[in-house]
Amino acid sequence: MKILSIIGARPQFVKAAVFRKHCDENGIEEILLHTGQHYDPEMSTKIFEDLDVRKPDISYKLSARSHGGMTGEILEVVEKKIVETKPDFVNVYGDTNSTLAGALAASKLHVPVIHIEAGLRSFNKKMPEEINRILTDHVSDYLFCPTMDAVRNLNAENIIDGVHHVGDIMYDAVKVFADKFYLPNQIKLQQGKKLAVMTVHRADTTTDAKLLQEVMSFCNSYSEEYQIIFPVHPNTRNKLKEFNIHMGKINLVGPVSYLEMQGLLKKANLVLTDSGGLQKEAYFHKCDCITLRDETEWTETIAAGWNRLWKQRGLDKIKDPINMYGSGDVANRIIDKLQSVI
Repeated sequence: MKILSIIGARPQFVKAAVFRKHCDENGIEEILLHTGQHYDPEMSTKIFEDLDVRKPDISYKLSARSHGGMTGEILEVVEKKIVETKPDFVNVYGDTNSTLAGALAASKLHVPVIHIEAGLRSFNKKMPEEINRILTDHVSDYLFCPTMDAVRNLNAENIIDGVHHVGDIMYDAVKVFADKFYLPNQIKLQQGKKLAVMTVHRADTTTDAKLLQEVMSFCNSYSEEYQIIFPVHPNTRNKLKEFNIHMGKINLVGPVSYLEMQGLLKKANLVLTDSGGLQKEAYFHKCDCITLRDETEWTETIAAGWNRLWKQRGLDKIKDPINMYGSGDVANRIIDKLQSVI
């Protein structure tokens, strides 16, 4: 079995590292193509070094940065690599431009598409990620879902064949790499305060001066009880400066690695985020979360009492376990399924 896997953004690198580790352990040939969507080494290839997993086989440098330009350029690159390598499957993760471009290239060449983390829906089509995941799901052949809600979303769109609930591969990462997590050296924890970890990066928020200030004011309201650590993306930092946003007592620090972020989450009592992945990772570390958006793809985290949307009432529910993310064996379950059909 030969798999061509397509990755381009930081969360995909973590998922890909887990999957690659299991491919190597099972003697499966995987060709890993990094599209260059995230090109800073700290945001991309260094993750493989940190996790002691083989780096991508192919790393491309994008010239286009717009949504259309990026998607078109990646589609052409992936198409060439499919023709050259002749894989049995093309594997894509999540909801980025790299995801959609990889899936389109494969489907047009009649190569079966694997979509890991299929079926998620925010039902907000203003989010480019929502468009990417919907279109990817509709051209995929093997749809590996992290939750039963994801399965139901696909069924509602008449996608039934090839749909499998396997759990969340990000939980695999937390289980497999747990002994590598550590606190960033730049952060000194304050005595007498609980710890909150904050991230804001989505374009919907960072390009709207009024909304960005509202989000910062909301987060700052927790600063009396919590030491708020905000590893800030360079683009977000630039927008904060451009809009002259008041930060209050929020502690801005430089970007942190995946291992450092997990180290922070292990110590944290609260997560404030507009990220999809961090909502789940908060739960993996049994940490409360407030999602700085008006919707979430991870509705089960809200239903179980671990998460809430920022304009809803506080976290006062009884917290229930979430039993649909698997037990850290998602990559193996996916590989077993693929081996049964090859």
